[in-house]
Amino acid sequence: MARTTVVLAYEHLEAEGYVNGKGSAGTIVADLRLPGETPRVDRHRENPVSNAPNYSRLQSAPVPFRIGEPAVDAFPTVLWSRLYARRHRRSGASLLGYGDRAGYLPLRRSIAEYVGVSRRVRAVPEQIILTRGAQQAVDLAVRVLLRPGDQVWVEDPGYLGVREVIKLAGGILVPVPVDDCGINVDAGMRMAGTATMVCVAPSHQFPLGRTLSLDRRLALLEWARRSAAWVIEDDFDSEFRYAGAPIASLQGLDTANRVIYVGTFSKTVFPALRLGYLIPPPELLGRFCAAQISIDSLSPTAEQATLTDFIEEGHFTRHVRRMRAIYRERQEALLGAARQGLPDTLQVQAAETGMHAMGWLTRRGANDIEVSQEARKHGIEAQPLSRYCISAALPPGLVLGFGALPPRELILGVRKLGDILTKRQRS
Repeated sequence: MARTTVVLAYEHLEAEGYVNGKGSAGTIVADLRLPGETPRVDRHRENPVSNAPNYSRLQSAPVPFRIGEPAVDAFPTVLWSRLYARRHRRSGASLLGYGDRAGYLPLRRSIAEYVGVSRRVRAVPEQIILTRGAQQAVDLAVRVLLRPGDQVWVEDPGYLGVREVIKLAGGILVPVPVDDCGINVDAGMRMAGTATMVCVAPSHQFPLGRTLSLDRRLALLEWARRSAAWVIEDDFDSEFRYAGAPIASLQGLDTANRVIYVGTFSKTVFPALRLGYLIPPPELLGRFCAAQISIDSLSPTAEQATLTDFIEEGHFTRHVRRMRAIYRERQEALLGAARQGLPDTLQVQAAETGMHAMGWLTRRGANDIEVSQEARKHGIEAQPLSRYCISAALPPGLVLGFGALPPRELILGVRKLGDILTKRQRS
């Protein structure tokens, strides 16, 4: 290598502060530690992420009972690849720009038509804002509508991601109990009748799986109208209902424009697509669009266009119908294996909707956190129910996802979990 090249490289490193020239003494690597910082630990010896106590996933591949993960093994990847390639051939460079900040308009048209038919949602395409999943949609709604110090009803037990978004925005959580009919609206009014917002999953409450009854839906909407409160409706997993047709949305019942509807394709298509959407009332559309522009860009327009073709050509509806049958089969495998292998330690309750079921620990004095921690040591992700509770005093239980694995692997997971519970029972 030429001497000039070496000299220029050293000068560049010195200019950026990586080395210090000492004249005839040579060049010394700079000390880049911050004041008070300890020397770095060898990354091959310790991984701070994998050792963190609250790290949620054991590994990226599907494992028994992981929640919120769809059956990506059953997704029509060949069809999707063909649609993606065709879209690139037809559209060329037109999809390489930033695109509409609210999302690809043809996709928003397809979503408006789909949710109008399947969920009874009332919306025009221009009213739909695409996001990077349901979590970002809820975050956007909270940013726009919530002020620090505002009270917000949340389901107890309930989804942790929603609570974190509210707390980051300075909101005050009001844990409203959930029973067989969903969130208890009367209890919420007693606890915080002047709350500004409620976050609710009426079609499939997480994690108990309850469906909000019609009388409570109407009561919730009436309270929101009288109190000028906002209702964020998280409609996750509603497509995968095993008893009758999917329940109509809250937004479709709302006559006072108080509901912000949130949907996602992470469960119905695949998580890596990172596409969700929200539908605010028309009078809030300008504020939501302005906030979305300041927060983030969307996934590539080519993927949005591919999803549009996937929906418009009927593939999406067929895929959802097929997945509903697959999830029903997987749940039945879980229930059957649990009845046979866990009759005295865990009672698994069938889910009417979605991709997870509740398992109730039957041993007196059982601790769901300890059971979950022991299961993790054996490669099983069975989340403890108590993790999702604020004030709710519920029996110990495990949240068991069944969507990601085929029946034979779920059965093996039940056997492994049964061994863990049996050993704990004997100890």
